[in-house]
Amino acid sequence: MNGSNLDNLYRQVIMDHYKSPRNKGLKGFKSAHIKNPSCGDDITIEADIQNDKIVHLNHEGTGCSICCSSASVMCELLEGKSISDAQRIIKKYNDMIKGEEIDDEDELEEALVYQGVCKFPARVKCATISWKALEKLVSGDDDE
Repeated sequence: MNGSNLDNLYRQVIMDHYKSPRNKGLKGFKSAHIKNPSCGDDITIEADIQNDKIVHLNHEGTGCSICCSSASVMCELLEGKSISDAQRIIKKYNDMIKGEEIDDEDELEEALVYQGVCKFPARVKCATISWKALEKLVSGDDDE
């Protein structure tokens, strides 16, 4: 697939998750909230964690298409994962966003669409805000 077809595919995935977000709506589980006052992105991530596993993962918030779609993609990708697998995948995603080489990139599934964000430093926070909120939550630094 050439570069422009890949970019087009990535845009389609981002817009699909932005217009039809998965796992949107809070259910009352443990949550973590992050707001980026410089751009207006405002996201809450909540997780139902049982026996060291993310059983349910939801998001609610407002922001740009990258912020909101990334939360949707993250919830789909990490729901059902163990805490240790989720932490490893979050680190891999953050490394990718920083432009670092990552191994086994297929593990990121649709989250790979954000790899080009590293070329736009102003958008890095947009792509990582929900991931940082989940990272806070699974490390025990939630808002409750």
